[in-house]
Amino acid sequence: MPVGTQTRALIRQHLIDPETCIRCNTCESRCPSQAIRHERNYVVDPAKCNFCMKCVRPCPTGAVDHYFELERPFPVDEQLGWIELPRTLQEASAEPAPGAPGIGRTAGAEDAPSNAGECDIAPASASKPQVNVFTQDKPARGAVSENFRITSDSAENDVHHIIFEFGGVPFPYLEGQSIGIVPPGVDRDGKPHAMRLYSIACARDGEKPNTSTLALAVKRVAERGENSHEIRGVASNWLCDLRPGEAVDFIGPFGSTFLMPNDPEADILMICTGTGVAPFRGFTHRRRRTYPNASGKLVLIFGARAPEELPYYIALQKYVQSELHRELVYSRMLSSEREYVQDRLRQRSREVIWFLRRPKAHIYICGLHGLEEGVDAALAAIAGERAMDWPSIKTQLRKDGRYHVETY
Repeated sequence: MPVGTQTRALIRQHLIDPETCIRCNTCESRCPSQAIRHERNYVVDPAKCNFCMKCVRPCPTGAVDHYFELERPFPVDEQLGWIELPRTLQEASAEPAPGAPGIGRTAGAEDAPSNAGECDIAPASASKPQVNVFTQDKPARGAVSENFRITSDSAENDVHHIIFEFGGVPFPYLEGQSIGIVPPGVDRDGKPHAMRLYSIACARDGEKPNTSTLALAVKRVAERGENSHEIRGVASNWLCDLRPGEAVDFIGPFGSTFLMPNDPEADILMICTGTGVAPFRGFTHRRRRTYPNASGKLVLIFGARAPEELPYYIALQKYVQSELHRELVYSRMLSSEREYVQDRLRQRSREVIWFLRRPKAHIYICGLHGLEEGVDAALAAIAGERAMDWPSIKTQLRKDGRYHVETY
């Protein structure tokens, strides 16, 4: 060592990632040294942690599997205020401590399939998604816990809310991601059916908080064949007819851009029709559970033909408008003129402009393919009335990770 130089010993610190932690209390209950505690976040006291690793293997998301070499350990009070690991740590993470199994790997960009436009990126504050954790050769098996209709019995649209339990197998996902399902049997050519994608309809910590569960909103589909003979939608009808206890194999999760900002100050405008509401149900549950007093607004503009055709109509009434502002739009009401979500956007042009000017505002569009064109035209008209260039605004929003479209 050259004369006059000194090296400062680095301190290894175990930290918990608040983005992927689902606050299930497993780590705290397994820690023999009582180094882990929680208020809103689960944190590790560097003075008590002895790296015994007894908290790592039981963690369902790998949120506890993070270790860093630091000159100064982060105190508990500082950790309690985090909504994500500090950026400097995310960019230069240390190797796992001896004996750490290394579970909970976060997928890199090369692993994540994009299901949006080529300019779409995830919000800067979004949690880091895991993708392709389960494959068709090695799927995750879930059993039906509940399966019930969420549109009126008199409605033409038969939409079901289906809850699956995974038992002891963790299935990590984020709000806005999708899962793949291959229905049983073969197609007309005798080949296995192709995989179908479904948006996840609950928050990352499960249908109920801190449970290894996942929910889907599935619309029963009926199609007509070449000779006008009705052909039932293979996957949707199979799923809607499942009974409690029956098993389904899951692939994924998929998606790395249509993600929710993990920021209580983010204002989120959600525009959808039909089962396109599924990811927004997850967004709402996540915000409600994690940041119940968030300053950011949640606004949902949700279209259907009539109230009885609207999925989750009764459940939506349980929210106060200050918690989730709802604009329910109907296009087949006999007592009024037809109205679509793009019409409601024009009616609420002042509020839309407010969103476009907010530095932390995010816009999400989800539903049938034709929805995107109508909404885009409405936003262009609203911006044009204020001499604002909508194409340029949209391009910048996409680059900022604040404009997302997922249609099918």
